[in-house]
Amino acid sequence: MTKPATQGPGIGSLDDATVADYLEAVPDFFERHPQLVQRLRLADTRNGGSTVSLIERQVELLRDRNRKLEQRLVEFVENARANDELAEKIHKLTTRLVHARGLTRVVDAIEASLREDFDVQQSVLLIFREDAALAATESAFVRPVSRDAAQVRSFEGLFAADKPRCGQVRDLQRDWLFGAGAVAVGSVALVPIGPGGSLGLLACASGDVHRFNPTMSTDFLARIGELIAAALAAE
Repeated sequence: MTKPATQGPGIGSLDDATVADYLEAVPDFFERHPQLVQRLRLADTRNGGSTVSLIERQVELLRDRNRKLEQRLVEFVENARANDELAEKIHKLTTRLVHARGLTRVVDAIEASLREDFDVQQSVLLIFREDAALAATESAFVRPVSRDAAQVRSFEGLFAADKPRCGQVRDLQRDWLFGAGAVAVGSVALVPIGPGGSLGLLACASGDVHRFNPTMSTDFLARIGELIAAALAAE
């Protein structure tokens, strides 16, 4: 039900729809009655119930619209810049891996890219393969481990989803990945390597709880996982 319009001298009961329809049907109404543009007053609920002219309200509406458009433009530019930066970092990782020869250099290239290009200061790469080459490369970053290890089975939900996950991990998982008492870990990104995590798992940690938050897009993490999987499979 529409609200009745305010009645004035000589004006019958009109509802809002009738007035609105008339003004839309007669777009030159205010051109033929320019004095009304200045005389009409509109309630301004944002300023304690005072009134403003029709022109003032139109100007304010345009300002609001411009502010929203400017904000959308700023967000668009920021997103585009962030995407360009990520694309450049992934390109650097790709270049490092292309020039790496041998498992040791592949692992070194991954660690260096994460630390230098992506500014990840705490990370570990679990590789589900055991051989002499891996034993020689084992370090704080790379760790050969059996796919059937009990600690690895705690990530079965991640492997079943077959996509990266960001946010928090259980204390036992955190301690096993980054060392007991790793209380500085605020957020973690987990990236399965290979289909269903068949080749391994990359874990990146940050002291910032917002760095790897659950709402962020994980597309670029998936691309990193694919690059690492291809490099490991070739060795």
